[in-house]
This record gives sequence, C-alpha cells and structure tokens, in this order.
Amino acid sequence: MRKIHCMNSISRRGLALLTEDYELTDQLAQAEGILVRSADMHGCQLPESLVAVARAGAGVNNIPCDELAKKGIPVFNTPGANANGVKELVVAALILASRDIVGGIGWAKNLTGENIAAQVEKGKKKFAGQEIRGKSLGVIGLGAIGVEVANAAAGLGMKVTGYDPFLSLTGALHLSTYIHYTQNLDEVLSQCDYLTIHVPLTEGTRGFFGEEAIGKMRDGVRILNFARDELTDNEAMARALEAGKVSCYVCDFANEKTLAMPRCIAMPHLGASTEESEDNCAVMAVGELVDYLENGNIRNSVNLPDCELGEKAPGQKRITIFHRNIPNMIGQVTSAVASCGINISHMANKSRGDMAYTMLDVETDDASAVRGLLGGISDVIKIRILD
Repeated sequence: MRKIHCMNSISRRGLALLTEDYELTDQLAQAEGILVRSADMHGCQLPESLVAVARAGAGVNNIPCDELAKKGIPVFNTPGANANGVKELVVAALILASRDIVGGIGWAKNLTGENIAAQVEKGKKKFAGQEIRGKSLGVIGLGAIGVEVANAAAGLGMKVTGYDPFLSLTGALHLSTYIHYTQNLDEVLSQCDYLTIHVPLTEGTRGFFGEEAIGKMRDGVRILNFARDELTDNEAMARALEAGKVSCYVCDFANEKTLAMPRCIAMPHLGASTEESEDNCAVMAVGELVDYLENGNIRNSVNLPDCELGEKAPGQKRITIFHRNIPNMIGQVTSAVASCGINISHMANKSRGDMAYTMLDVETDDASAVRGLLGGISDVIKIRILD
C-alpha cells in the first residue's frame, strides 16, 4: 500500500485516480508521495520514505527542488493545466488596465441621495478609458500561458509581439501566425503600449520589471504581472507609477507594497482559482506521481531529467537508477547487471546537468543481487526496483 500525503486540499477529480493500492495519510512521516499546491515545504522534515513530490500547479518556489534532486527525488509540476484560467484573468486585466472600471464601481457604490442616475451621467466622464483594439501588447515568455495570452489578445484586435529566447517547438506550433515573434527584448519594451510577463522566477528574472526595464518603456505604459510577485521590483514600480511613467500596474499579488501603489490593481492571487484549473492541475499531478511510482517514468520534472520507458508490463522487473552524470556510468551499470547473468530487454537514459537517470527492463525473477552490486557503484544516488 503506497501512502500519499496531501499538504493542501487537492481536487477530488485528481484523487479519484488513486486506486485501492494507495492510501491517503495525514502523517507526513509515512509518505512515499506528496501532493502539494501552495504549502511551503522549505524547512519541512521530509521522511526517508519519500520517493516523489507532485505540485498541482506550475510554480515550485515553495519546494526545495535542489535539495530533493540531490536525494534522487523528482519534483513534478503541471505546466499548461491552468493556462486557460490564467489567460482569461489576464484578458480581464487588459480591460481593467484600459478603462477605470474598478474606480468607477467604487465611486458608484458611494453615491447617495436622490436621482443617482443623474449623478452617474454627470460624473461618469471621470472614468473614461481607451479600447485595447489596435493597441500593441508585448508578451514576455511564450510558454503554455504566454502563448494563450498572445493568441487571445490577437483575437481581440491587438498588435501582439512575443518574446522568448527559449521558445519551444510546442509553443511555436501553437502560436498564432498573427503574432510577431522577436528575440530582441528591447524591441518589446520600447514599442508596446501594454506589457505582460509569463516567465518562471529565477535569479535571472527576479526584479525583471525594475528601473532599467521600465526606463526603456513608452511613457504611460500599462504593465501586467500574473506570473510571480518577485518578477517586479515593487519599489521601482511604485516610483514609476508616482511619476506617471507607468499609467497602470495590474498584478495578482496583493500585499503591503502593491496595495499602497497609486493606480495599481492588485488581485488576491486568483490566476488559477477556478474549478476547472484546480481539477486539471490535480488530475495531471496525480497522473505524473502514479506513473513514476508504478512505472518509474518521469514527465514534467523540474529538478531531474525527464525519461520514459512506457508502462511496465505485469510481472516485469524494472530497475531505475539516479546517478551522477559522469563518464562510464552506463558501462558500470550494465556490467553489474550482466555479471548477475541477467539480460536487459529495454533501456533508457537521460541527463540534466550533473544528474542522470537510467531505466532498465530486465529479464529476471529476482533482482535483489543486482541492487547490491549497483549500490556499490560510486556516484549511484538512488535505486528502485519495480516489480
């Protein structure tokens, strides 16, 4: 019985994929697999029994990915599962940034006295805005969400420029032919009326919307951030809003700094807060976790190499090995298996940085001797034998 611990509430649609071979446990110390959304795992005492972590969402800043990689524990995420939910909110944000809907609603709610309709007609001009049709939008980051946003904005009549130096084949195939693609970031920053960012948070992207980037933008630019709060230098953004360089900042990160900014619309992290997104993320996360536990396949890992051998046949012995990515490791592994008189019927090997993962389907009823030999190889980190 495999024990799974949920660190957050996980959609029932996802949990329904767990068969009778799985048990949900409230005890983290017993967990072989962890399902998590936003809970902070940094500093948690993780059990020796832990084999894998699946994040029902895209961002993994709440998970100690590097620490887990050193132990041969993959961390999965669910790219694209919440893309439509985030895209729809970004489209709403484009409208909110263009027309002072939020201010107008707040003003109308405070109207008192008789003949409110007349007061509305007299005062509504204070909230006049502009239409987004024909305006230019720069989309920074063309992953699953960025591509959806770019295509939707083009469909609304915007002139869209997309920037992503690491555009994947999948992203390129899904990108509308109406999108102008560039690898020149300064072109996007300097020529667009609106800018929206959809990149992961790394040391290279932290504070991306800061003094330097904002200084290259058009006066009166409107900026959207529905990716990560730390992608924006909040002090620099506050100064740009005060000076009028940025006319509106819409983000999904309400906090002390954003709520104090003038002309900032700060939402309470609603990007993926739809029933559909939560269901999609849970189904994808559980599927990845189960596939790894039962078949050893790695899909959408953020800290270790993706590698697959398909579904393991009933009764098939499959050996999976995390090891250092150094010369002659494959030779040592296959020699150890051969020395036990065992044939390898299928094999896969993938690497990522200084880590590698090898999968072996072997023809034997007893692989215990192989485990001992593999464990004696220097730079082997973790071995699993799947029956």
